[in-house]
Amino acid sequence: MARRTGTREWISLTIAAALVLPGAVATLAAPPPSPVNIVVDTLHGVAVGDPYRWLEDSEAEDVTAWTEAQWTYLREYVDGYPDTDRLRSRIASLMHIGGIGAPKVCDSLYIFHKRDSSQNHYVLYMQRGHRGEPTVLLDPNTFSEDGTAALDWTFLTEDGSLIAYGISQSGSELSTLHIMRTADRSMLPDTIPHTRWTSLAWLPDNTGFYYTRYPEPGTVPAGDENYYRWVYFHKLGDDWRTDRLVWGEGLPKDASTSVQITRDGRRLFFAAWKGWDDVDYYYADRSTGSDTPTPLFTEFKAVLNLIPLDDRLLIFTNLDAPRYRLFSTTYDKVEREHWVEIIPEKESILEDVNVIGGRLVVEYLKNAHSVVEMYTLDGELMKELAMPSLGTVSSVSGEEDGAELFYYFSSFNVPGAVYRYDFAADTTTVWAQIDAGVDVSDLVVKQVWYNSKDGTPVSMFIVHKEGLALDGSNPTYLYGYGGFNVNMVPGFSRTMTIWYDQGGVYALPNIRGGGEYGEEWHDAGKFEKRQNSFDDFIAAAEYLIAEKYTRPDKLCMSGGSNGGLLTGAVLVQRPDLFGAAIVAVPLLDMLRYHQFLVARLWIPEYGSSEDPEQFKYLYAYSPYHTVRDSVNYPATLLTAGVSDGRVHPLHARKMAARLQAADTSTDSPVLLRIEPKAGHGQGKPLSKQIDEVVDEWAFVFRALGMRMR
Repeated sequence: MARRTGTREWISLTIAAALVLPGAVATLAAPPPSPVNIVVDTLHGVAVGDPYRWLEDSEAEDVTAWTEAQWTYLREYVDGYPDTDRLRSRIASLMHIGGIGAPKVCDSLYIFHKRDSSQNHYVLYMQRGHRGEPTVLLDPNTFSEDGTAALDWTFLTEDGSLIAYGISQSGSELSTLHIMRTADRSMLPDTIPHTRWTSLAWLPDNTGFYYTRYPEPGTVPAGDENYYRWVYFHKLGDDWRTDRLVWGEGLPKDASTSVQITRDGRRLFFAAWKGWDDVDYYYADRSTGSDTPTPLFTEFKAVLNLIPLDDRLLIFTNLDAPRYRLFSTTYDKVEREHWVEIIPEKESILEDVNVIGGRLVVEYLKNAHSVVEMYTLDGELMKELAMPSLGTVSSVSGEEDGAELFYYFSSFNVPGAVYRYDFAADTTTVWAQIDAGVDVSDLVVKQVWYNSKDGTPVSMFIVHKEGLALDGSNPTYLYGYGGFNVNMVPGFSRTMTIWYDQGGVYALPNIRGGGEYGEEWHDAGKFEKRQNSFDDFIAAAEYLIAEKYTRPDKLCMSGGSNGGLLTGAVLVQRPDLFGAAIVAVPLLDMLRYHQFLVARLWIPEYGSSEDPEQFKYLYAYSPYHTVRDSVNYPATLLTAGVSDGRVHPLHARKMAARLQAADTSTDSPVLLRIEPKAGHGQGKPLSKQIDEVVDEWAFVFRALGMRMR
């Protein structure tokens, strides 16, 4: 099952070592000129002006020239910071420290990711048994000369003898599927393009698989290549163009589909997600000689995740239970009245369920930290697994009938490690850990509660060194997301330790729109309630100032993707609260966002300006449309990737031009960083990650008037 907890990919932006120094920075040069060419749209009777519509065309020569000029302007600022070279040296030394992930176990074969200090990408290794000698299975560092080709996803057969995997270029996530024999690393001739974010289910005899892919360009109307993700069947050795379409015709074009199969290969399950909390399931019994699906669960508007076992079906859902619960039923009695509740809704959030070792391994989120319990398949509590501290569990894995389970654990003050639990011995040991290269024994981790604008209590993690003086002078980094039911939870960052060493404070609030407190918490930040997320984040900043952790000119906010929408909106609404802002791969034009790339998939979260009622609230908070002229905005860095297949870089371009025209400050620039050969962040080689982090931190250091020791 897919976890709902976010990986916090953008928290790698957390700040390096600093010492606040007096004195103002030199007067800055003016930003590159941005010609105004207003296009007026009339939406539901409202005339909406768009002065920078021309910046939407990534292929236009004038847009390319303007973007290059913005890059030069960025370089003048970040390279002009006197400690940039020292920052690069320290950041590179920390980020080059390797890492390792929890293994997936298939018939005693262990498959796991590991990166050594010199490598751009994590390498996929395999070994026999948990004490075996690892050998390289797939090395993405060899996929391209410049390191911009990435390993996107992998699917192993039940016996581990074959692996299907996707490779994409330049962060695009536009994958091509390949197949390898794990025993000798020999390649099968099968390749399948258009497999972005694919779902795949192998047959038990390894002769073929069901999978999702997008249509060939030219077979659907222009612009629809990112939709119509249907399920096909591929027999090994066949040309993919002859693959049989199994399911998908007639679905909404923006439905997100997936496929599952039971271990015995008898039962197929097809899902069509129409937003986070609305899914239809279809079912086929292959023992009848047909895999044509029929409706299974199509009447519920709720989250339903199925765990299909050979002899029963487990249903993980928030149906009439916003904090989730687990049901069990048999295949001959799948109607709602036959579901048996085996794990009821609790105060904690039921976050994930896996069947490992013949029992249920259940992950809860309790006040935004992980709790793991084990139950019998009938729902009887067996035990709770002890954790090193309050932190986050991820990547739980193990075989359905195996003798061990693995998981990854980390916290703000606990470096990440892979743990192995032995069912027979009832013991937990560290299976693998990379030396973090830093000491975090003196970090203080607090969880506080503050009231938002409407009085709603909101929790927030605050991390700093022991002995911090609450005198309002501490550089503070406030990170947020608040959307799509994604949870902001404790996690370890090596590079953040430099920030802590210099008295820096890190703050992570659990604002509405996330899933930290159940579906009700998520719903409270969706659609017309999106302003709640912004208000919660603003209240977090006000709390940090009121409690003397920091003051506005020493406070930086940051967020990426949906979090970029968050920081973009808060930047416009409360520029007085911050000295710096990072707005990464953001959505900012909320009236046109759904017209580009895959963004129609997010209408169930945000709404659409095509709807007259939804237009009203989108227009009211859309950051691009609510920029005010003649305002001293904080120093702002907007980032994007040329190859981003999720959020179009037009948002960052248009917002940069609009803010540069509106900003009246002389020492707080609005900068734009659009990375070539990069996408939304996934698959980015380490070398590019280091370049990006150095630029971001040099920007924040200079913006907050800070110098490295």
